[in-house]
Amino acid sequence: MQVILPAILPVLLMVLVGYGIARAGKPFDGKTITFLVGSIGTPVLIFNNLSHTTVSPEALAVIIGATIIAMSAHLVIGFTTLKASRLSPQIYLASMAFPNSGNLGLPLALYAFGDEGLNYAIAIFAIVSVGNHTVGQTITAGQGRWRAALKSPVVPAAALGILFGYFSIQMPVWVNNTLDLLSGLTIPLMLLMLGTSLARIPVTTFSRSIYLSFVRIGMGTAVGFTIAYLFGFEGAERGAFVLQCAMPVAIYNYVYSQIYNTKPEEIASLVVVSTLLSVITVPALLLFLV
Repeated sequence: MQVILPAILPVLLMVLVGYGIARAGKPFDGKTITFLVGSIGTPVLIFNNLSHTTVSPEALAVIIGATIIAMSAHLVIGFTTLKASRLSPQIYLASMAFPNSGNLGLPLALYAFGDEGLNYAIAIFAIVSVGNHTVGQTITAGQGRWRAALKSPVVPAAALGILFGYFSIQMPVWVNNTLDLLSGLTIPLMLLMLGTSLARIPVTTFSRSIYLSFVRIGMGTAVGFTIAYLFGFEGAERGAFVLQCAMPVAIYNYVYSQIYNTKPEEIASLVVVSTLLSVITVPALLLFLV
């Protein structure tokens, strides 16, 4: 508990601050914050950590491969479960397959497993983000939307970060300091965004949301532990990988359900309920990982 509470409480409190801001009706420009986080902060955070990572290129390649396998397993298990439950894969499958590895997964990995855990978590997040913007969006839209991934700054940021890290390319001190400042903004803003989003998203289908939330987190946990065992992950690598796989539903799935009008109220409920459920499941999970 000496490690678990310091890892969870800062994340929970920041989310509650964002929730309180929204509930109190205080000014919080969601579009501006989304732009800062999505188009500037997140790409800089990914590039900065990958370019300075102490994780070997070989280990990064392995964690990226394992993440692709995990996302594929989520898609297969999620599709099978939804079909058996007579629920539409177009509406729910992206939520089952792509967890909240950014807003929630990154800060938890940082506080639970330190900078090494964050480096692994960022590599995982980059793959999940690309998958959600391409495969996830395509599933929800019902047609190809691959250009969205090509426009996302996450892809070149990850590629450049790995390239700079692999060749040990050094940048001027002032550039590093600027990147550190921008990176430092990202995780707090992510958590505030999550809190304000939870305050504004309505819950309408509680019973089904509970069921699918257990499926998302339970499936992710099982897949995470299984693949971590098969790949021989240990320490921070194992912790970050399992934790990222076991995160609740990503808010981006709600955004896409709004864009393509695939019952957004259902996905809104799923985001809120799965996130609340993670308040219980994450501490329990960390007992096995820390």
